[in-house]
Amino acid sequence: MPYDSQAADGIRVLLGGQAGVVERKMMGGIVFMVNGNMCITASGRGGILVRVGPDAQARVLKEQHVKPVTMAGRTMGGFVRVMPEGYRTAAALRKWVKRGLDFASGLPPK
Repeated sequence: MPYDSQAADGIRVLLGGQAGVVERKMMGGIVFMVNGNMCITASGRGGILVRVGPDAQARVLKEQHVKPVTMAGRTMGGFVRVMPEGYRTAAALRKWVKRGLDFASGLPPK
């Protein structure tokens, strides 16, 4: 499944003025990194992956259209998968980008 290019374009615009943002093709999608830390991804497996941190993960998983991220049969701590219905409006995408940016910006640079 190809990644959601419309979501990637929206993320790109929202992160456009942010210092330290790098975009990379990884894991079948487009990963946006802040100071070397993963922030948000337009996933090749559907939806977007947002790094919310381990403390917020359980709370965020209770929201609509949000699922855990699993890779190789293991759940990734601190990340959630938001299905397209959860970020189709500009305001909803902005909310998810902000969440990922807030968490990744607080991490030490790599």
